[in-house]
Amino acid sequence: MSMATEAPARGRVALTARQTQSAGYLYGHFVGFMKVLLPTVATALLLIVVIWPQLNEQNKTFEIGFKEIDKSAAENLRMEKARYTGVDRSKRPFSITAEEAEQIDPKSPVIELVQPKADIVMQDGSWIAVTAEVGNYNRTSQFLELSGTVNLFHDKGYEFRTSSAVLDLRAGDAIGTEPVHGQGPFGHIQAESFIVRNRGERIEFHGKAQVILLNDPTDLRNKGKKR
Repeated sequence: MSMATEAPARGRVALTARQTQSAGYLYGHFVGFMKVLLPTVATALLLIVVIWPQLNEQNKTFEIGFKEIDKSAAENLRMEKARYTGVDRSKRPFSITAEEAEQIDPKSPVIELVQPKADIVMQDGSWIAVTAEVGNYNRTSQFLELSGTVNLFHDKGYEFRTSSAVLDLRAGDAIGTEPVHGQGPFGHIQAESFIVRNRGERIEFHGKAQVILLNDPTDLRNKGKKR
């Protein structure tokens, strides 16, 4: 009887030892895993604590940038290498170009120009070009106000310089109330003001004017032959 009782007892002792060994093995693995996991979790939490406020701040800045856009600035028109074309009341074409063009007030027809140039085609196919440092163009009245160094060129060889001028592109006229200096095939001229009518068909000089006429080289040669 004692031998039969002792055998099952030894079996239970051996089973308990194996269970204890297995539990110890699992526990060792668990401890090793936690030693790796806990530092990783701690590092991740630290990074979140440090980086999250910065990401949140960047997100807020991005949203504020869209919400606080100046609507009036967005409505303003500003263009480089601008070009505008139109026709006068006689259906003759003209064009205005500028290095920069800006419409300050979106409700105003006035456009500010930097280094504007106006090209006007005559009825006979000839042309007039006017350049300046700055100018304002009114799209409604088709008035072009020029200031700075204003130069007027005609393809027939005329050139006039003044400090300001107003072009009525609808009528094809130009008015200058400042002193003007000009030259052409006829010679040189200085005056206190000028008016160009109907796209250069008639040019008037007003105030004290001085004209220096050039001799015709053809006439000089003919006179030499007669002698």
